[in-house]
Formats: sequence, structure tokens, C-alpha cells
Amino acid sequence: MDEYTQAALEIVKAQATTRAMTQEEIISMVSTLAKGFQAIEVGQLVAGSTEDQAPTIDPKKAIKESSITCLECGKSFKVITKKHLASHGLTPEAYRAKYGYKKGTGLACKSLARDRRKKMTDMKLWERKGAKKAD
Repeated sequence: MDEYTQAALEIVKAQATTRAMTQEEIISMVSTLAKGFQAIEVGQLVAGSTEDQAPTIDPKKAIKESSITCLECGKSFKVITKKHLASHGLTPEAYRAKYGYKKGTGLACKSLARDRRKKMTDMKLWERKGAKKAD
């Protein structure tokens, strides 16, 4: 194992202790870091060049059961927040339009959206509101 891969493994190991990472994320991150270290050593990497590369993920496959992948940076989340999108200079509406999502598409993983929908259905807030008006 070369020194670049070893350094990348140490960084990813530290990252994995702070947040849950899938096997794909770990492998991708190690590979990207090792190549980046090697490019820096050779002097090929120009500052900001990695941010210009858009992830090659199909927008339809970005929303998974337990995660949603940001199509701007490639990171996985449970929910893509306004704050995260602002770091890319986008609003949720602009993000949806850019990647062809429908206007009402939630930027959350499928399991979380399903759980939220079930909670709201169970609470039946629309019935309570009507009951208070009748009083």
C-alpha cells in the first residue's frame, strides 16, 4: 500500500468515527483522497478544480431508502437542508429545477418521508382544527 492510500485511509477512518458511512462512501472517499494527494505531490491539482466536477449520479437514483445524495457535491444525507444548498449557492426550488425534480418533491430519504407522512396521518390535525371551530 502506497503512502497516499495510507494517508487517505487515516483521514477516512477519522471521518467514519464521527458519522455513519456506507461502504461505497468509504471506498470513494479513500480513492478520491489518494488520487488527490498524488496529484498535489506531482503538482497537477489546481485549487478549486475538484469542486467543478459534478457527480455522475442519476437524479432519479439519488433519493434512496435510507439516504439522499446531493447532486452538487456527492455527499449523502437523510435530508438536504436549505443551509446545505445555500453552500452551493442554490435554493431548494433552484436545486429541484436544475436536476429535473417536480416542484413538490421532498429532499429527504424515502424512509424519513414515509415516517413523517404516517405521523401526520396518525395525528389527523385537520380533524382537530375542525372540532375546535365547532366549540
